[in-house]
Amino acid sequence: MNQRPAPPRRRLLWRAGTFAAIAALVAPAAAQVSAPIAAPPATPVPPSPVPPAPVPVVPVAPVAPSVPLPTLTAAQRQQLATLIADDELAQGLRVSRRTDLDTLDSAAMVRAALDHARAVHSGRLMPEDFQKDWGIRPPAYDPLPAFADAVARDRLSGWLRALPPPYQGYDTLVAGLARYRAIVDKGGWPTLTATPAFGSRGADVARLRERLAFEDPQLAASGDTFDSALLDAVRRAQRRYGLNPAGQVGAQTLAALNVPAERRLRQIMANLERWRWLPAELDKKRVQVNIAAAVLTAFDGDEPVMSMKAVTGRPGNETPMLISRINSIVLNPPWNVPTSIATKELWPKERANPGYLKRNGFRVIDTGNGGKRLQQSSEKSALGRYKFDFPNDFAVYLHDTPARSGFSRFDRLSSHGCVRLEKPADLARLLLRTTPDWPPETIDSTVAAGKTVRAAMAEPVSVYLLYWTAFASPNGQVGFREDPYSWDARLAATVERRSAVQVQAVAAR
Repeated sequence: MNQRPAPPRRRLLWRAGTFAAIAALVAPAAAQVSAPIAAPPATPVPPSPVPPAPVPVVPVAPVAPSVPLPTLTAAQRQQLATLIADDELAQGLRVSRRTDLDTLDSAAMVRAALDHARAVHSGRLMPEDFQKDWGIRPPAYDPLPAFADAVARDRLSGWLRALPPPYQGYDTLVAGLARYRAIVDKGGWPTLTATPAFGSRGADVARLRERLAFEDPQLAASGDTFDSALLDAVRRAQRRYGLNPAGQVGAQTLAALNVPAERRLRQIMANLERWRWLPAELDKKRVQVNIAAAVLTAFDGDEPVMSMKAVTGRPGNETPMLISRINSIVLNPPWNVPTSIATKELWPKERANPGYLKRNGFRVIDTGNGGKRLQQSSEKSALGRYKFDFPNDFAVYLHDTPARSGFSRFDRLSSHGCVRLEKPADLARLLLRTTPDWPPETIDSTVAAGKTVRAAMAEPVSVYLLYWTAFASPNGQVGFREDPYSWDARLAATVERRSAVQVQAVAAR
């Protein structure tokens, strides 16, 4: 199936340059390229998760329509049945093709079309399906007025095609969905058990080449020699998976290649659903963090103007998805230690090694109600010299860090939930460049003086903390990252389960 062309209104958000920038950011330093694949250790591929308990089928309660429900002609009913069942327009709401639409009468088809429209435009999940740290919620959407107009003017195809999120990044992922669905329909790809090296020959090399060719149109699928073409294909695959592109098929590369095609398909489904939660318009100037890839990118419109590595939350201390606005930057910030970190980590260190807190710049502050809290001085602050504040319900922020070694790792998920930045000074200068009181020299002198100062931004900038584990370039190549928080399988299963429930609910009315 060919990708549907992107109409002029569709905004890019993920351009080829952004895709390439992310690939470059996860590559190692030049000195590491020829080294064997190191950290982190290979992660065994877990079995497919057991789906959650079925959601009971509850007939959809009648709601007063905003406009009268339209009546379909026989031709319109058949047209909707064909369009909604089409893989291109199904948009990853189900793994299997829908087959019940031809049996629906006109009224049921209207309900099915409206349900499909809501799901494709603003997401399939119900409010109770969202985890707390999935802090992005789609805006309310009523598809009936536009649908009634499309029925009246007999423009149902155009109405359906205009429903998805208005971003090319979504479109390219839909095209990727079709490719991976075709792979799954044909039985998936082979499992690899060996790690052949450059220059080797034999059945293991042929099997590796066959596997890579499923995702790499540049590679010929046949051949049993590990030649330079196969070496380049291995490196391309490692870049797609965010691994060290050394060309050596180590345990980590083997684990990524052995993720089943169906799980990759569900990974794409989960990411398509997250796209539907975004607003229809993103602010032109914005900062985006891909939590899963641990990368920050600053945008001006569709153009990335700055990228850097980040360190995001480790599993168990997940960085939440959210949308907010950076309104100020604290220079030389002290660290007000969250109670959970103080209780689990710092107080035990003080008990085991008296004087630890004082030596590391912590003050014990009386809270006035019999409790105590910890604050680390700005001179030794774990936040470094820059803290980027934005209001949110999770007490997270972007910040500098004195621990610079974490940025050289591939696995950069090790924070308590906040986002540590590789180049915080560069980001501060970028965000304050329209604030007259804070030219670069003033920022530098304030940081050097060591005094804690809050620099209010003349123009607050939106920040998006997003969880992308599958993303496609404009040429249709899909890149994947690990799902460190195990959110993908849960979300994809919920999308498909809700879709099945809604099919039954529509038919039950």
